[in-house]
Amino acid sequence: MKFDAIVDARGLKCPLPILHCKRGLNSLKSGQILKIQTTDKNATKDFAAFCENTGHRINSSETLNKITTFYITKN
Repeated sequence: MKFDAIVDARGLKCPLPILHCKRGLNSLKSGQILKIQTTDKNATKDFAAFCENTGHRINSSETLNKITTFYITKN
């Protein structure tokens, strides 16, 4: 998937992946896509709640080798 910025949050525990995601999204314009990778085991639940509360959209997510990658469109 095409993306406009990438954030590496691997090895970080909650709430740091969300904070790094927020910082990454703040650098983008509306409609642009952020790719973020994390190893936090609660990431799926945390990112879903974050996007629901902020209006951003998770386009897709996948977990491979304990790394979860999200593609999030900024609102």
